[in-house]
Amino acid sequence: MNEHTLATTLPTVVIGAGPIGLAAASQLIERGIEPLVLEAGDAAGSAVREWSHVRLFSTWAEVVDPAAEKLLAPTGWVKPDGATYPTGGDWASRYLQPLAEVLGDTVRYGARVTGVSRTGRDRVVDADREQQPFTVHVQFADGREERLLARAVIDASGTWSTPSPLGGDGLPALGERSAADRVSYRVPDLKDPAVRARYAGKRTAVVGSGASAFTALAYIADLAKEVPGTHAVWILRRGISGSTFGGGSADQLPARGALGLAAKAAVDDGYADAVTGFRTAAVERDGDQIVLVGEDGRRLDPVDEVIGLTGFRPDLSFVNELRLGLDERLQAPVELAPLIDPNVHSCGTVYPHGVNELSHPETDVYLVGMKSYGRAPTFLAMTGYEQVRSIAAALAGDQDAAERVELTLPETGVCGGAGLFDEPQTEASDGGCCGAPATLQIGVGAPATSGGC
Repeated sequence: MNEHTLATTLPTVVIGAGPIGLAAASQLIERGIEPLVLEAGDAAGSAVREWSHVRLFSTWAEVVDPAAEKLLAPTGWVKPDGATYPTGGDWASRYLQPLAEVLGDTVRYGARVTGVSRTGRDRVVDADREQQPFTVHVQFADGREERLLARAVIDASGTWSTPSPLGGDGLPALGERSAADRVSYRVPDLKDPAVRARYAGKRTAVVGSGASAFTALAYIADLAKEVPGTHAVWILRRGISGSTFGGGSADQLPARGALGLAAKAAVDDGYADAVTGFRTAAVERDGDQIVLVGEDGRRLDPVDEVIGLTGFRPDLSFVNELRLGLDERLQAPVELAPLIDPNVHSCGTVYPHGVNELSHPETDVYLVGMKSYGRAPTFLAMTGYEQVRSIAAALAGDQDAAERVELTLPETGVCGGAGLFDEPQTEASDGGCCGAPATLQIGVGAPATSGGC
Protein backbone atom coordinates (compact mmCIF):
# COMPACT_ATOMS: atom_id res chain seq x y z
CA MET A 1 0.00 0.00 0.00
CA ASN A 2 1.65 3.27 -1.10
CA GLU A 3 1.63 6.61 0.68
CA HIS A 4 -1.01 8.09 -1.58
CA THR A 5 -3.38 5.22 -0.82
CA LEU A 6 -2.82 5.69 2.89
CA ALA A 7 -3.59 9.38 2.64
CA THR A 8 -6.80 8.98 0.66
CA THR A 9 -8.47 5.72 1.62
CA LEU A 10 -7.73 4.98 5.26
CA PRO A 11 -9.37 6.79 8.16
CA THR A 12 -7.63 8.37 11.09
CA VAL A 13 -8.66 6.34 14.11
CA VAL A 14 -9.61 8.31 17.21
CA ILE A 15 -9.71 6.30 20.44
CA GLY A 16 -12.39 7.60 22.78
CA ALA A 17 -15.65 9.51 22.23
CA GLY A 18 -15.18 11.92 25.09
CA PRO A 19 -14.77 15.69 24.78
CA ILE A 20 -11.32 15.60 23.20
CA GLY A 21 -11.95 12.56 21.01
CA LEU A 22 -15.11 14.09 19.51
CA ALA A 23 -13.30 17.41 19.09
CA ALA A 24 -10.55 15.55 17.21
CA ALA A 25 -13.12 14.02 14.88
CA SER A 26 -14.68 17.46 14.30
CA GLN A 27 -11.32 19.05 13.53
CA LEU A 28 -10.42 16.23 11.13
CA ILE A 29 -13.71 16.60 9.27
CA GLU A 30 -13.14 20.34 8.96
CA ARG A 31 -9.81 19.48 7.32
CA GLY A 32 -11.37 16.95 4.93
CA ILE A 33 -9.88 13.94 6.72
CA GLU A 34 -12.05 10.90 7.48
CA PRO A 35 -12.15 10.01 11.19
CA LEU A 36 -13.26 6.79 12.82
CA VAL A 37 -14.01 7.11 16.53
CA LEU A 38 -13.86 3.97 18.66
CA GLU A 39 -15.61 4.23 22.02
CA ALA A 40 -15.50 1.44 24.57
CA GLY A 41 -18.67 2.62 26.29
CA ASP A 42 -22.22 2.55 25.01
CA ALA A 43 -22.63 6.32 24.64
CA ALA A 44 -20.64 9.44 23.93
CA GLY A 45 -18.78 10.70 26.97
CA SER A 46 -19.21 7.47 28.88
CA ALA A 47 -16.48 8.44 31.34
CA VAL A 48 -17.94 11.92 31.81
CA ARG A 49 -21.30 10.36 32.62
CA GLU A 50 -19.71 8.55 35.55
CA TRP A 51 -19.20 11.89 37.27
CA SER A 52 -22.39 13.47 35.97
CA HIS A 53 -23.17 14.90 39.42
CA VAL A 54 -19.98 16.98 39.58
CA ARG A 55 -19.99 20.57 38.33
CA LEU A 56 -17.12 21.71 36.14
CA PHE A 57 -15.16 24.77 37.16
CA SER A 58 -14.98 25.89 33.53
CA THR A 59 -17.90 27.61 31.87
CA TRP A 60 -19.78 26.43 28.80
CA ALA A 61 -17.81 28.98 26.76
CA GLU A 62 -14.63 27.08 27.61
CA VAL A 63 -15.74 23.50 27.02
CA VAL A 64 -17.22 23.61 23.50
CA ASP A 65 -14.76 23.01 20.66
CA PRO A 66 -15.05 25.56 17.80
CA ALA A 67 -15.02 22.95 15.02
CA ALA A 68 -17.62 20.89 16.87
CA GLU A 69 -19.81 23.95 17.24
CA LYS A 70 -19.70 24.47 13.49
CA LEU A 71 -20.95 20.92 12.94
CA LEU A 72 -23.73 21.36 15.47
CA ALA A 73 -24.98 24.76 14.30
CA PRO A 74 -26.89 23.56 11.16
CA THR A 75 -28.86 21.07 13.29
CA GLY A 76 -30.54 23.83 15.30
CA TRP A 77 -28.41 23.08 18.34
CA VAL A 78 -28.46 25.97 20.79
CA LYS A 79 -25.26 26.60 22.67
CA PRO A 80 -25.89 26.89 26.43
CA ASP A 81 -25.24 30.20 28.18
CA GLY A 82 -21.49 30.59 27.96
CA ALA A 83 -21.21 32.13 31.43
CA THR A 84 -22.78 29.18 33.25
CA TYR A 85 -21.11 26.06 34.62
CA PRO A 86 -22.28 22.65 33.40
CA THR A 87 -22.23 19.46 35.41
CA GLY A 88 -20.70 16.38 33.83
CA GLY A 89 -24.23 15.23 33.04
CA ASP A 90 -25.01 18.53 31.33
CA TRP A 91 -21.82 18.34 29.29
CA ALA A 92 -22.64 14.82 28.11
CA SER A 93 -26.34 15.30 27.35
CA ARG A 94 -26.34 18.83 25.96
CA TYR A 95 -23.11 18.77 23.97
CA LEU A 96 -21.29 15.44 23.64
CA GLN A 97 -24.29 13.30 22.72
CA PRO A 98 -25.69 15.77 20.15
CA LEU A 99 -22.23 16.05 18.63
CA ALA A 100 -21.86 12.28 18.42
CA GLU A 101 -25.26 12.08 16.73
CA VAL A 102 -24.11 14.58 14.10
CA LEU A 103 -20.99 12.48 13.54
CA GLY A 104 -23.25 9.45 13.04
CA ASP A 105 -21.57 6.26 11.85
CA THR A 106 -18.20 7.90 12.34
CA VAL A 107 -18.56 6.86 15.99
CA ARG A 108 -18.67 3.16 16.89
CA TYR A 109 -19.72 2.19 20.41
CA GLY A 110 -18.87 -0.88 22.44
CA ALA A 111 -15.52 -0.88 20.63
CA ARG A 112 -12.62 -1.34 23.02
CA VAL A 113 -9.16 -0.96 21.49
CA THR A 114 -6.91 -3.77 22.68
CA GLY A 115 -3.80 -3.05 20.63
CA VAL A 116 -2.23 -0.69 18.10
CA SER A 117 0.80 -1.42 15.94
CA ARG A 118 2.15 -1.08 12.42
CA THR A 119 0.88 -3.70 9.99
CA GLY A 120 3.32 -6.60 9.98
CA ARG A 121 5.79 -4.74 12.22
CA ASP A 122 6.24 -5.09 15.95
CA ARG A 123 8.14 -2.33 17.72
CA VAL A 124 11.52 -3.96 16.96
CA VAL A 125 11.30 -4.00 13.15
CA ASP A 126 12.68 -1.01 11.21
CA ALA A 127 12.25 -2.10 7.59
CA ASP A 128 9.69 0.05 5.72
CA ARG A 129 8.04 0.82 9.05
CA GLU A 130 6.64 4.23 8.24
CA GLN A 131 5.23 3.01 4.94
CA GLN A 132 2.93 0.58 6.74
CA PRO A 133 -0.52 1.60 7.92
CA PHE A 134 -1.46 1.26 11.55
CA THR A 135 -3.35 -1.83 12.60
CA VAL A 136 -5.89 -1.31 15.37
CA HIS A 137 -7.25 -4.37 17.17
CA VAL A 138 -10.75 -3.90 18.53
CA GLN A 139 -12.94 -6.06 20.73
CA PHE A 140 -16.66 -5.31 20.52
CA ALA A 141 -19.23 -5.62 23.26
CA ASP A 142 -20.78 -8.67 21.57
CA GLY A 143 -17.44 -10.51 21.73
CA ARG A 144 -16.43 -9.97 18.11
CA GLU A 145 -12.85 -9.01 17.32
CA GLU A 146 -11.79 -6.94 14.36
CA ARG A 147 -8.58 -5.55 12.93
CA LEU A 148 -8.87 -2.09 11.38
CA LEU A 149 -6.32 -0.20 9.29
CA ALA A 150 -5.62 3.46 9.90
CA ARG A 151 -3.63 6.27 8.36
CA ALA A 152 -2.97 7.81 11.79
CA VAL A 153 -4.03 7.18 15.39
CA ILE A 154 -5.15 9.78 17.93
CA ASP A 155 -5.48 8.28 21.40
CA ALA A 156 -7.96 10.35 23.41
CA SER A 157 -8.88 7.55 25.81
CA GLY A 158 -8.06 9.60 28.88
CA THR A 159 -7.10 8.31 32.32
CA TRP A 160 -10.44 7.93 34.10
CA SER A 161 -10.30 4.14 34.13
CA THR A 162 -6.93 4.02 35.91
CA PRO A 163 -7.03 5.95 39.19
CA SER A 164 -3.89 5.99 41.27
CA PRO A 165 -3.89 3.79 44.38
CA LEU A 166 -3.74 4.90 48.01
CA GLY A 167 -0.15 3.79 48.53
CA GLY A 168 2.32 6.61 49.03
CA ASP A 169 4.85 4.79 46.85
CA GLY A 170 2.54 4.71 43.84
CA LEU A 171 1.62 1.06 44.41
CA PRO A 172 -1.52 -0.26 46.10
CA ALA A 173 -1.13 -0.18 49.87
CA LEU A 174 -0.97 -3.54 51.60
CA GLY A 175 -4.56 -4.69 52.06
CA GLU A 176 -5.97 -2.06 49.70
CA ARG A 177 -7.28 -4.60 47.21
CA SER A 178 -8.89 -6.80 49.88
CA ALA A 179 -10.62 -3.72 51.31
CA ALA A 180 -12.09 -2.81 47.92
CA ASP A 181 -15.64 -2.90 49.30
CA ARG A 182 -14.77 0.07 51.54
CA VAL A 183 -12.52 2.03 49.18
CA SER A 184 -13.80 4.26 46.39
CA TYR A 185 -11.79 6.28 43.89
CA ARG A 186 -14.55 8.66 42.82
CA VAL A 187 -16.27 11.75 44.22
CA PRO A 188 -19.48 10.34 45.72
CA ASP A 189 -22.88 11.32 44.36
CA LEU A 190 -24.66 12.01 47.64
CA LYS A 191 -27.94 12.71 45.87
CA ASP A 192 -28.12 8.99 45.08
CA PRO A 193 -29.92 7.39 48.05
CA ALA A 194 -27.73 4.27 48.02
CA VAL A 195 -24.52 6.31 47.93
CA ARG A 196 -25.83 8.73 50.54
CA ALA A 197 -26.56 5.83 52.90
CA ARG A 198 -22.97 4.66 52.52
CA TYR A 199 -21.56 7.89 53.98
CA ALA A 200 -24.36 9.30 56.16
CA GLY A 201 -23.51 9.11 59.86
CA LYS A 202 -20.12 7.59 59.03
CA ARG A 203 -16.46 8.58 59.35
CA THR A 204 -14.86 8.81 55.91
CA ALA A 205 -11.19 9.24 55.08
CA VAL A 206 -10.59 11.44 52.02
CA VAL A 207 -7.08 10.92 50.65
CA GLY A 208 -5.81 13.58 48.22
CA SER A 209 -5.44 17.32 47.86
CA GLY A 210 -6.74 18.38 44.47
CA ALA A 211 -10.09 19.60 43.24
CA SER A 212 -11.72 16.19 43.57
CA ALA A 213 -10.69 15.95 47.22
CA PHE A 214 -11.98 19.47 47.78
CA THR A 215 -15.29 18.50 46.22
CA ALA A 216 -15.62 15.34 48.30
CA LEU A 217 -14.87 17.27 51.50
CA ALA A 218 -17.47 19.90 50.63
CA TYR A 219 -20.07 17.21 49.87
CA ILE A 220 -19.43 15.38 53.13
CA ALA A 221 -19.55 18.66 55.07
CA ASP A 222 -22.97 19.42 53.59
CA LEU A 223 -24.14 15.93 54.53
CA ALA A 224 -22.79 16.39 58.07
CA LYS A 225 -24.99 19.45 58.50
CA GLU A 226 -28.01 17.22 57.96
CA VAL A 227 -26.96 13.87 59.43
CA PRO A 228 -25.28 13.77 62.87
CA GLY A 229 -22.19 11.61 63.11
CA THR A 230 -21.07 12.31 59.56
CA HIS A 231 -17.43 13.34 59.54
CA ALA A 232 -14.43 13.46 57.18
CA VAL A 233 -10.78 12.80 57.88
CA TRP A 234 -8.75 14.61 55.25
CA ILE A 235 -5.42 12.91 54.61
CA LEU A 236 -2.64 14.86 52.90
CA ARG A 237 0.76 13.50 51.97
CA ARG A 238 2.34 16.85 52.69
CA GLY A 239 1.60 19.71 55.07
CA ILE A 240 -0.92 22.53 54.87
CA SER A 241 0.49 25.80 53.52
CA GLY A 242 -0.84 29.01 52.08
CA SER A 243 -1.35 27.38 48.69
CA THR A 244 -3.03 24.19 49.91
CA PHE A 245 -6.53 25.51 49.30
CA GLY A 246 -5.73 27.01 45.92
CA GLY A 247 -6.25 30.43 44.42
CA GLY A 248 -9.49 31.37 46.13
CA SER A 249 -10.87 34.69 44.95
CA ALA A 250 -7.69 35.33 42.90
CA ASP A 251 -8.33 32.38 40.60
CA GLN A 252 -9.40 33.39 37.09
CA LEU A 253 -11.56 30.27 37.09
CA PRO A 254 -13.78 31.41 40.00
CA ALA A 255 -15.52 28.07 40.47
CA ARG A 256 -12.15 26.41 40.85
CA GLY A 257 -11.11 28.88 43.53
CA ALA A 258 -14.40 28.32 45.33
CA LEU A 259 -13.68 24.58 45.65
CA GLY A 260 -10.60 25.23 47.75
CA LEU A 261 -12.48 27.68 49.93
CA ALA A 262 -15.23 25.09 50.47
CA ALA A 263 -12.65 22.53 51.59
CA LYS A 264 -11.11 25.06 53.97
CA ALA A 265 -14.56 25.79 55.40
CA ALA A 266 -15.16 22.08 55.99
CA VAL A 267 -12.04 21.98 58.17
CA ASP A 268 -12.61 25.34 59.86
CA ASP A 269 -16.22 24.46 60.70
CA GLY A 270 -15.26 21.13 62.26
CA TYR A 271 -16.78 18.82 59.66
CA ALA A 272 -13.35 17.49 58.70
CA ASP A 273 -10.05 16.89 60.48
CA ALA A 274 -6.80 17.25 58.55
CA VAL A 275 -4.01 14.70 58.89
CA THR A 276 -0.80 15.94 57.27
CA GLY A 277 2.44 14.28 56.20
CA PHE A 278 0.72 10.89 55.98
CA ARG A 279 1.70 8.43 53.26
CA THR A 280 -0.41 5.30 53.32
CA ALA A 281 1.44 2.00 53.58
CA ALA A 282 -1.34 -0.39 54.62
CA VAL A 283 -5.10 -0.69 54.83
CA GLU A 284 -6.21 -2.93 57.69
CA ARG A 285 -9.57 -4.26 58.82
CA ASP A 286 -10.74 -3.49 62.34
CA GLY A 287 -14.05 -5.27 62.65
CA ASP A 288 -16.41 -3.44 60.31
CA GLN A 289 -14.05 -0.49 60.01
CA ILE A 290 -10.81 0.39 58.24
CA VAL A 291 -7.52 1.54 59.75
CA LEU A 292 -4.98 3.34 57.60
CA VAL A 293 -1.34 2.77 58.52
CA GLY A 294 1.35 5.24 57.45
CA GLU A 295 4.85 4.60 56.18
CA ASP A 296 6.07 6.15 59.45
CA GLY A 297 4.10 3.61 61.50
CA ARG A 298 1.26 5.91 62.47
CA ARG A 299 -2.13 4.25 62.77
CA LEU A 300 -5.12 6.50 62.27
CA ASP A 301 -8.37 6.11 64.13
CA PRO A 302 -10.77 3.69 62.40
CA VAL A 303 -13.01 4.98 59.63
CA ASP A 304 -16.01 3.44 57.92
CA GLU A 305 -15.14 4.37 54.35
CA VAL A 306 -12.14 5.57 52.34
CA ILE A 307 -12.23 7.80 49.26
CA GLY A 308 -8.91 7.79 47.41
CA LEU A 309 -8.48 10.83 45.15
CA THR A 310 -4.74 10.74 44.54
CA GLY A 311 -4.66 11.23 40.79
CA PHE A 312 -4.86 9.18 37.62
CA ARG A 313 -2.38 7.56 35.28
CA PRO A 314 -2.47 6.54 31.60
CA ASP A 315 -3.15 3.01 30.43
CA LEU A 316 -0.35 2.40 27.94
CA SER A 317 -0.85 -1.35 27.59
CA PHE A 318 -2.61 -1.26 24.22
CA VAL A 319 -0.07 1.10 22.61
CA ASN A 320 2.94 -0.86 23.81
CA GLU A 321 3.94 -1.98 20.28
CA LEU A 322 4.31 1.63 19.16
CA ARG A 323 7.53 3.59 19.52
CA LEU A 324 6.46 6.28 21.94
CA GLY A 325 8.77 8.89 23.39
CA LEU A 326 7.52 9.32 26.96
CA ASP A 327 9.01 11.11 29.92
CA GLU A 328 10.17 8.59 32.51
CA ARG A 329 8.41 10.39 35.38
CA LEU A 330 5.18 11.81 34.04
CA GLN A 331 4.59 9.31 31.20
CA ALA A 332 3.82 12.28 28.97
CA PRO A 333 5.47 13.02 25.59
CA VAL A 334 9.07 14.05 26.21
CA GLU A 335 8.71 17.48 24.60
CA LEU A 336 5.54 18.20 26.54
CA ALA A 337 6.65 16.97 29.96
CA PRO A 338 8.81 19.98 30.92
CA LEU A 339 5.89 22.29 30.11
CA ILE A 340 3.45 20.53 32.45
CA ASP A 341 5.67 19.23 35.25
CA PRO A 342 3.65 19.82 38.45
CA ASN A 343 6.90 20.19 40.39
CA VAL A 344 7.51 23.39 38.42
CA HIS A 345 4.32 24.66 36.87
CA SER A 346 1.34 26.23 38.55
CA CYS A 347 -2.11 27.00 37.23
CA GLY A 348 -1.94 29.10 34.12
CA THR A 349 1.77 28.62 33.46
CA VAL A 350 1.38 25.67 31.09
CA TYR A 351 2.27 26.94 27.64
CA PRO A 352 -0.30 26.12 24.93
CA HIS A 353 1.09 23.42 22.70
CA GLY A 354 0.38 21.28 19.68
CA VAL A 355 1.77 18.78 17.22
CA ASN A 356 5.44 19.53 17.86
CA GLU A 357 5.22 18.75 21.57
CA LEU A 358 2.91 15.77 21.02
CA SER A 359 4.89 13.92 18.33
CA HIS A 360 6.65 10.60 18.96
CA PRO A 361 9.39 8.60 17.25
CA GLU A 362 6.47 6.68 15.71
CA THR A 363 5.07 9.15 13.18
CA ASP A 364 1.35 9.96 12.98
CA VAL A 365 0.44 8.64 16.41
CA TYR A 366 -0.61 11.05 19.13
CA LEU A 367 -1.72 10.86 22.74
CA VAL A 368 -4.06 13.78 23.39
CA GLY A 369 -6.27 15.16 26.11
CA MET A 370 -5.76 14.04 29.67
CA LYS A 371 -3.80 11.02 28.46
CA SER A 372 -1.15 13.27 26.93
CA TYR A 373 -0.49 14.71 30.39
CA GLY A 374 0.36 11.29 31.79
CA ARG A 375 0.37 11.71 35.56
CA ALA A 376 0.34 15.52 35.55
CA PRO A 377 -2.88 17.08 36.86
CA THR A 378 -2.76 20.40 35.01
CA PHE A 379 -5.09 19.67 32.08
CA LEU A 380 -7.94 21.81 30.76
CA ALA A 381 -10.45 20.93 28.06
CA MET A 382 -9.50 23.98 26.04
CA THR A 383 -5.91 22.73 26.06
CA GLY A 384 -7.08 19.46 24.51
CA TYR A 385 -9.09 21.29 21.87
CA GLU A 386 -5.98 23.21 20.86
CA GLN A 387 -4.00 19.97 20.72
CA VAL A 388 -6.34 18.30 18.25
CA ARG A 389 -6.73 21.46 16.15
CA SER A 390 -2.97 21.49 15.68
CA ILE A 391 -2.77 17.75 14.95
CA ALA A 392 -5.56 17.89 12.37
CA ALA A 393 -3.78 20.75 10.63
CA ALA A 394 -0.53 18.77 10.57
CA LEU A 395 -2.23 15.67 9.16
CA ALA A 396 -3.74 17.89 6.45
CA GLY A 397 -0.29 19.19 5.56
CA ASP A 398 -0.88 22.72 6.89
CA GLN A 399 2.24 23.05 9.01
CA ASP A 400 1.85 26.80 9.50
CA ALA A 401 -1.54 26.31 11.15
CA ALA A 402 -0.25 23.32 13.09
CA GLU A 403 2.49 25.40 14.69
CA ARG A 404 0.35 28.48 15.33
CA VAL A 405 -0.88 28.90 18.91
CA GLU A 406 -4.57 29.78 19.04
CA LEU A 407 -5.23 29.60 22.76
CA THR A 408 -4.90 31.82 25.82
CA LEU A 409 -5.21 30.05 29.17
CA PRO A 410 -6.62 31.50 32.40
CA GLU A 411 -4.11 32.19 35.13
CA THR A 412 -4.09 32.35 38.89
CA GLY A 413 -0.48 32.92 39.83
CA VAL A 414 -1.04 31.68 43.38
CA CYS A 415 -1.15 27.97 43.06
CA GLY A 416 2.30 26.67 43.79
CA GLY A 417 2.56 23.14 42.39
CA ALA A 418 -1.02 22.86 41.34
CA GLY A 419 -3.14 21.60 38.55
CA LEU A 420 -5.69 23.12 36.23
CA PHE A 421 -7.88 20.16 35.72
CA ASP A 422 -10.94 19.20 37.72
CA GLU A 423 -9.18 16.14 38.83
CA PRO A 424 -7.32 14.72 41.79
CA GLN A 425 -3.71 15.67 42.09
CA THR A 426 -0.75 13.40 41.72
CA GLU A 427 1.65 13.04 44.61
CA ALA A 428 4.13 15.20 42.74
CA SER A 429 1.92 18.20 43.30
CA ASP A 430 -0.02 16.68 46.16
CA GLY A 431 -1.63 19.78 47.05
CA GLY A 432 -2.24 22.51 44.85
CA CYS A 433 -5.16 24.37 43.75
CA CYS A 434 -6.70 22.74 41.02
CA GLY A 435 -6.51 19.35 39.98
CA ALA A 436 -11.57 16.18 37.94
CA PRO A 437 -12.63 14.33 37.36
CA ALA A 438 -9.63 13.66 38.02
CA THR A 439 -13.26 14.21 38.72
CA LEU A 440 -14.41 17.39 37.88
CA GLN A 441 -13.36 17.20 34.37
CA ILE A 442 -13.15 20.39 32.70
CA GLY A 443 -11.67 19.30 30.21
CA VAL A 444 -11.33 16.95 31.68
CA GLY A 445 -11.19 14.12 31.83
CA ALA A 446 -10.81 12.26 33.85
CA PRO A 447 -10.92 10.53 33.76
CA ALA A 448 -9.18 10.14 30.80
CA THR A 449 -10.81 5.89 30.42
CA SER A 450 -13.31 3.91 28.67
CA GLY A 451 -12.89 6.35 25.93
CA GLY A 452 -13.26 9.36 28.05
CA CYS A 453 -12.04 12.79 27.66
